[in-house]
Amino acid sequence: MTFGYVRVSTDKQTVENQRFEITRFCAAEGLSIDGWIEETISGTKNYDKRKLGQLLDRVQAGDLIVCAELSRLGRSLFMIMEILSICMSKECKVWTIKDGYRLGEDIQSKVLAFAFGLSAEIERDLISQRTKEALERKRAEGMKLGRPVGALSKKVKLSGKEDAIRVLRAEGTKWAQIARLLHVDRSTLVRFAKTRGLWGNFPPQFSDCPKTEAG
Repeated sequence: MTFGYVRVSTDKQTVENQRFEITRFCAAEGLSIDGWIEETISGTKNYDKRKLGQLLDRVQAGDLIVCAELSRLGRSLFMIMEILSICMSKECKVWTIKDGYRLGEDIQSKVLAFAFGLSAEIERDLISQRTKEALERKRAEGMKLGRPVGALSKKVKLSGKEDAIRVLRAEGTKWAQIARLLHVDRSTLVRFAKTRGLWGNFPPQFSDCPKTEAG
């Protein structure tokens, strides 16, 4: 089977351009597309948290995945190597249009599959080793690791977005709407706003900000 994989990072981008490229490419190659996988999600999100992960579980020997370019698979070389390693270990071909890569059943692809798989394994081991060494060093220095129960991490998903939240609230945007824009739960946004001093500093007419409630 031949699958067309399309990914864009934000709602402001369109999948149509990539879909058109893949359709035209497959027509020129005499291929019929059996299924489309389209998603709007950041390439930094691990593949197993995306529709791509479901596709990788599904593909079989002889299947073909066509995408516009390798960067559509992931935003890091490590992630791309891991994805390609999975595909080639399952004897699934991957073709990209802009890059011109055709990873399949030839000897070159098998060598690349081994290299990608080994590189990914080494990188995982190195990351694990560096993390353990850093933790041991901090413990040796007497630092208490972790954070108190119930305390928020200083670095959270919304860190760095304080100004955007201020502007949106000043314009009258409700907390629920801001939460949707920032892709978090409303309760998460409210907790963040309170810890950063963003709560309660807006016009009292905002109906979703009662004095007696946390949201």
